[in-house]
This record gives sequence, C-alpha cells and structure tokens, in this order.
Amino acid sequence: MTDQTSLPIDFVRQQFPSLAGDWTFFDNAGGSQTLKQVVERISEYLLTSDVQLGASYAVSQLAGDRVAKAAQAMATLINAKSASEVVMGSSTTLLLRILSLCLSQTWNPGDEVIVTNCDHEANIGAWVDLEKQGIKIKVWRINPDTLKLHLEDLEPLLCDRTRLVAFTHTSNVLGTINPVKDITEFVHRHGAMVCIDGVGYAPHRLVDVQDLDVDFYVFSFYKVYGSHYALLYGKQEHLLAMPGINHYFIGQSDIPYKFQPGNVNFELSYGMLGLCDYLSELAEVSSGEQMAPDLRSQMVQAFELMSTHEDVIGDRLLKYLTSKSNVRIIGQPQANRHSRVPTISFVVDGMNSGTIPLQIDKHNIGIRFGDFYAKRLIEDLGLDKQGGVVRVSMVHYNTIEEVDRLIEALETVL
Repeated sequence: MTDQTSLPIDFVRQQFPSLAGDWTFFDNAGGSQTLKQVVERISEYLLTSDVQLGASYAVSQLAGDRVAKAAQAMATLINAKSASEVVMGSSTTLLLRILSLCLSQTWNPGDEVIVTNCDHEANIGAWVDLEKQGIKIKVWRINPDTLKLHLEDLEPLLCDRTRLVAFTHTSNVLGTINPVKDITEFVHRHGAMVCIDGVGYAPHRLVDVQDLDVDFYVFSFYKVYGSHYALLYGKQEHLLAMPGINHYFIGQSDIPYKFQPGNVNFELSYGMLGLCDYLSELAEVSSGEQMAPDLRSQMVQAFELMSTHEDVIGDRLLKYLTSKSNVRIIGQPQANRHSRVPTISFVVDGMNSGTIPLQIDKHNIGIRFGDFYAKRLIEDLGLDKQGGVVRVSMVHYNTIEEVDRLIEALETVL
C-alpha cells in the first residue's frame, strides 16, 4: 500500500500511454491526454456491440445496456439524482447552444440573461445571440483589480425579469475557482437560474451538482482524460419543462433523448466508463484496505489525491514566475487548491506572448498562447495587443520534474 496522502505518480502515468513519448504536455486545459481505460472501453464497444439500440436481439440489448450504464456512471461522477439529468453530446459549445435554443422558448421578449466577461465564449455567445429574439443581455464583469467576480457587482444587474445567470466554475485563463455554491444561492434568492461552464474545473476537482444546487452544468470529456465528447447536466424539472430539439414524435418527458438529435455517440459514451475505472483503480492503489466501498466515494478519494498533487506542481511554477520582475501572472499568484487550479497564465514585459511558446517547443514541451476563446476577457484586460497570454495548464499526471524542465527552458527566454 502506498502513502495514502500522496499521489502514486508512477501508476498514474502508466495509465496514459502518450506520456511515455518524448513530449511534456502543459496544454491540458486545451485537451488532456487520454486514459488507456477509455480507449479500451471504446474498442470493446466497437468490436463487440456496434449495433443500433432498441432491437430485440441480444447484441442490441447489450449495446443498450452499455450506453445506459455509461449514463448512470456519468450521473455518479457529477452526483446527479438520475441518469435522465445527464445529456451527452459532441461538445460543450454545442450543448450550450442546444440549451439556449430550448430554454429560451420558455421565456418572453424583455426577459433578461446575465453573462460574464471572463467565460469561454461557449457560455457567452449562446446567450448573447438570444438578443435577436428580444432577450436582454447584461454583463457581469470581473473586478479588474482582484480579477474576481464579486456579488456586489452582480446584485445591481438582477431584477424580476432575470431568468438566468451564466458563469464559469473555473476560468480557463485565470485558473480561479469561483464560489459557485454561494453565487447560485444568491441568484436563486432573486428567482433566477444558473448555468455553469465547468470545463476548467472538472479535470481538477470532483463535481457535485446536488451540493452546488446548480440548474445547469456542462463540461467536456476530452479535457477530463476522455474522448472528444461532452456532458450537460440539467435539473430534471427544468429538462422536462422546456421543449426539446429532436423529432416531433419524441415525447416531452423523454429526457435526455429529446435534447440529443441523432442520439448519443454510443462508443464515446461507453468509453467514459474508462474514467470511472481509472478513478476506482487510483483509489485502490492509494488506499488499499482503506479504499471506499462505493464508486462515488472512491472518486472523492482519487480527486483528493489529484488536487493535493496539483497544488504542489502549481506552487513550483508560480513561485518561479513571481520571482521574475518582468513577469505578470494573470490571476491569483499563489497556489491554493481551494481557490485556483494549476492553469497558469502570464505575460512578459516587452514581449509578445506568441514568441515564447515557439522557443519552448524545441525542448519538446507543449505550452500555448492566445485568448483561449475567452476573447472578451483578454480584450477587456488590454492583453490582446500583446498576443494574449502565455498559458501553462497542468493536471495531476504532470510531475515536479516536468515543471523543473519547463522552468529551465523558460530561464533562457524570460
């Protein structure tokens, strides 16, 4: 049995075959590496049950059971009450677009939606486009000094016509973890719903939609060690109340299917059971006889280890960057697992951000620059003229040794 307080990093890295190659991956907020368990589940589906669902013959029944098992597993991952609250689809961007199209049909011209200026555009543009049908859009801006969302700035925007507040759980640029539970409670007291983009949070922390009491929550599996696929959670009463986007003969009560035209991708859905396999195995390797008895509790154990390790590697890079007088971190400059993830963005005085990754590439280290589809944030902070930010986005399979290699490479540039 390993030390129960430390991540068994050798075991972890063995589960990601790509990590055995020559590259160090620090662009994980753009897309994480894929678990071998996910690939194995996808292969298993395609090679042994690749048929249409709903027929009477045995292979079709097996395929249906596998897809249903995947939906239930994803409900467990986010702690939804029911698998019927889990809508899977091709991307976060598309799922949010489907949600905006369906939900807005229950609103009237003059109703209002509040978006932020610090989200990925997926959770802004889908709502802003509703202006064409008479929905009023207001913007909740981050404080330019603290780079945080403050409730005192949200309160004046709320009114009796506010129907929804859309905001991010964790900024894909700032790395800041927003207090979703507090914000949601505040919004609910004003009679509105919330829609949370969890793409930047879900790879790092275990989501609990019931504890957060959110109305809608969405994230991408390809950033949580899976394939290019995504999940939208909605409270059952909301999903039942709004019209769907599927064929006319798909019933109003047929959730989540009424939001999945063309059905789910069967093999990619089933593949996400591989993430559950991994989290359970990680809990077992780390905890031994103290392994939790059920899958959800095993997930809690695994993510606890992951977040503790991420705090260590994030701290190493942040301390280096803050030691450089010509570097400005865009976001919280200290590691703190409760208030930030190791998605670390910075700019360098007198340097265009685009010139820096090119010099790191030759060390076989992948980092990135730009606005990362948080274009409104980058523009409002005046960073677009500098090529946006340089972003180093780490996850739990990254090591201290990799961070030190990056620091050594950066030392020749900064």
